[in-house]
Amino acid sequence: MKNNILLLLLLFITQICVAQKDSLQLGDKYSEDHIYASISYAQLLNQPTGITRSGFSYSLSFGFLKDFTLNKNGNVAIALGVGYGYDFFNHQLKVQETNGNTIFDAGLDLESNKFSAHNLEIPIELRWRTSTARKYDFWRIYSGIKFLYNFSNNFNYIDNSVSFSFDDVTSFRKLQYGLTLSAGYDEFNFNVYYSLTPLFENATLNGEDINSSVIKFGLIFYIL
Repeated sequence: MKNNILLLLLLFITQICVAQKDSLQLGDKYSEDHIYASISYAQLLNQPTGITRSGFSYSLSFGFLKDFTLNKNGNVAIALGVGYGYDFFNHQLKVQETNGNTIFDAGLDLESNKFSAHNLEIPIELRWRTSTARKYDFWRIYSGIKFLYNFSNNFNYIDNSVSFSFDDVTSFRKLQYGLTLSAGYDEFNFNVYYSLTPLFENATLNGEDINSSVIKFGLIFYIL
């Protein structure tokens, strides 16, 4: 299923990425449709007591954003997109799945403890930039919200040299969302994602609610 979703997404982006600005003149109304790709350092926030945030973790994503200008100059717009995101975390929360129930424990002494997630992304941005119809190198500030739908996740750890792996754990939240901010010049832009939803639903550890959430910061590239 994961490979089928990626293939359909690539075909969709290929079909809609058609050059459309060559005939524009200065002052024409225009839009800034983009392919986007990002690479980010990621951390877990709001971890349960005694659990550190996470070890070295990262996130990758790519997709397409359709731009809808709000004024004739084209420097203010909104954008709606679709894409794919991959998250990889080294962490200290031990996650197991037994008979459809997710069990949580502290994994401080595990030899390895990782999880990965594959997500469908729906970004929505409010955009301000210094571009014109014929000026493609410009400053930008894009803020917005990104919705994530998880279609695959895997938790695995190694304990006493024995490997354990659990796919699509039931407590992992399928629909997530968070705030985004991108700022920079030309293709190279600093990007932040701050999750507003915990990773898990109905999850507790020693009577404490598990509210682990994600923050990501890195680079995002907008390609015309």
